[in-house]
Amino acid sequence: MADTKAKEKAKKQIPLRVSASLYADLAQWAEEDFRSINGQIEYLLTECVRRRKKTAKDKTD
Repeated sequence: MADTKAKEKAKKQIPLRVSASLYADLAQWAEEDFRSINGQIEYLLTECVRRRKKTAKDKTD
């Protein structure tokens, strides 16, 4: 069980290329939310996946 939790918390690195304007917008947003840019991107992706799962669940109910 502990091994499963360790795997869930392990971070994967992915290369990500974004436009300069998107990067600037993300940097500003991250600063406003007191996060790093990486933290902000991870937060946004996590929220999108959570909402998608919720939407998919609602459609099947």
